[in-house]
Amino acid sequence: MARIISNLAMLLLFGAFTFQPESAGWLREQKSGYAFYYTAADKPRVSEYNKLIESGFKSVREFFGKPYKTEFSIFTHPNRHSLDSTWQKDWGMPDFKSECWMVASGVATKLDLISPAAWDKESCEHKYSNKEETQKLITHELVHVYHGQHNQSPDFSDITGIDWLAEGLATYASGQCDAARMARVKEALIANTTPNKLDDFWKGQLRYGFSGSMVMFVDQHYGREKLLALLPYNRVDDVLKSLGTNEAELLKGWKQFMLEK
Repeated sequence: MARIISNLAMLLLFGAFTFQPESAGWLREQKSGYAFYYTAADKPRVSEYNKLIESGFKSVREFFGKPYKTEFSIFTHPNRHSLDSTWQKDWGMPDFKSECWMVASGVATKLDLISPAAWDKESCEHKYSNKEETQKLITHELVHVYHGQHNQSPDFSDITGIDWLAEGLATYASGQCDAARMARVKEALIANTTPNKLDDFWKGQLRYGFSGSMVMFVDQHYGREKLLALLPYNRVDDVLKSLGTNEAELLKGWKQFMLEK
């Protein structure tokens, strides 16, 4: 899972970027649909990383039914220092230091990630040896890229009340809404500890489960075509209007849907 957003602000993840690869000693390989940037340290792993990316591409195309709108860049950083340096420039925050679980982020024009082979050393949560979870995390970020290419705010810096949709879509479409995660959401429902408003879905330890299951509900109740129609919206009011419902009714439907699973 790509827990790159803090509870404080979605903006920190999706700020516009100014990174200039040609001045940073990056190696480049042109692929179909994306440019892959890496450093000499990762040269032996380029083939295996591209297999993960291609698999994620395939999953994204199958879920959305259409390819990406435009080519984008993927940067595989050799360590956290490299990633932090990029984010500091992207977000205009020279003192920013990422949390130990942060390993990746995606917007319309690029995806940044710490080299998966370095996760054991650079991350307190993610392990490259868990290939299934690694694949889902990379796919998760590729979903963010796709969403950004269709959203009114390509870098998600101008959004209101749709953090649950942005993260929930990436969680659901990447296959991270697994049985264990959904069981924890259901347990929270039974214990009556679930959020009572959409603004609280992207908070707390179960935020991926809450947000992902809400998008799952929208997909299965309203249909895939309607879910895809939500991609351009950057305001929650427009999302609810498109669904022909209000927040209270959406929450009621979601709770019933999850309790019946």
